[in-house]
Amino acid sequence: MATSSLEVASLSTEIPQPNPQPGVGERAIDVATDVSRTIGEVAGGLHAAVDRLTAAIDEARKPGRPLATVAAITREAPLASLFVAFLFGVAVARRR
Repeated sequence: MATSSLEVASLSTEIPQPNPQPGVGERAIDVATDVSRTIGEVAGGLHAAVDRLTAAIDEARKPGRPLATVAAITREAPLASLFVAFLFGVAVARRR
């Protein structure tokens, strides 16, 4: 004996709605989030650069290194050092 069953498909009478576009508020939040991430990445890069620069300056300030020599000369003859710095600034400004 074979029994057959009939299935009745139910059809939906609802009209499919298109996906709503994000509102101005949602877009503003997305942009603010992106900007926040970008600022965080830039801040991290700047922090790393400052750390490297600080380490380089600390290394150059050790006795016998260039910054230690310049600092000693500046302490001994501040006006002469100021004059040399002024001349160096004039020379650089004229090249541009």
